[in-house]
Amino acid sequence: MNARPNHLNVFIVEEFETQGGKTARSWTKIGVAFPHADGSGFNLELKALPLGGKLVVRPPVDERAEPRQGQGTSEVAQPRPPAGRR
Repeated sequence: MNARPNHLNVFIVEEFETQGGKTARSWTKIGVAFPHADGSGFNLELKALPLGGKLVVRPPVDERAEPRQGQGTSEVAQPRPPAGRR
């Protein structure tokens, strides 16, 4: 089933160094983006604003499928929602 999603997830991505010295990224979902009916833009609903000014917008991931590695990430793929928010 490859239906087009009706929204996109909006994240901030922060890099950090692991105890092993590797660079990893932490993804925090801060909102959603809904495409306009005419396809010419998006409405954003954000719960927070990024301090660094950068947002990452990605389609939802089917959690039943294999987790996919985020672009350029070394250890942390797209996040799963906190336990109380599934």
